[in-house]
Amino acid sequence: MSDLHKCIDAELATWIGNQPVFFVGTAPLLADGHVNLSPKGGDSFRVIGPMEVIYQDYTGSGAETAAHLRENGRIVIMFCAFEGPPRILRLHGTGTVMTPSNPRFAELAKHFPINLGTRSVVHVTVRRVTTSCGYAVPTMEFTSRRDALDKWANAKGPDKLKDYRTQKNQLSIGGLPAFDQEL
Repeated sequence: MSDLHKCIDAELATWIGNQPVFFVGTAPLLADGHVNLSPKGGDSFRVIGPMEVIYQDYTGSGAETAAHLRENGRIVIMFCAFEGPPRILRLHGTGTVMTPSNPRFAELAKHFPINLGTRSVVHVTVRRVTTSCGYAVPTMEFTSRRDALDKWANAKGPDKLKDYRTQKNQLSIGGLPAFDQEL
């Protein structure tokens, strides 16, 4: 019921582009560390090569993904079909968090709409592409994207967003360094 693919081919890339939500999983090296699973949405995911993807990382209340990637780079991204034929897609790989101070940030950020809440772009070198049936995943109707995060970021403005990131995004809940004060 699971298929291993050589790469993200055109059909999979198109399917990915039609999914309104994806999930990002990471974990620290410590056995008793907190495994993290984050839902992501918005127009924030791009396939940029057969084994290369990026997503726009918005300011959030925590920074687990960034901390785990900074520590060990391990990441899995999962998409589920909530409409149409059942399918689950997992992309296992190595991720790098690219903040505005990174030389590649501007190049990668061009793939997305400008968003004041963007704190980084996550680049993933995909090592494994698998699909499975998704027979138990319920069907649900997508009605719209939420704009609450955009409204929140715009209301804060650049200076208060920087203060917020300094207060909330420096360390993971397990104490690992996530983002530097440059944000």
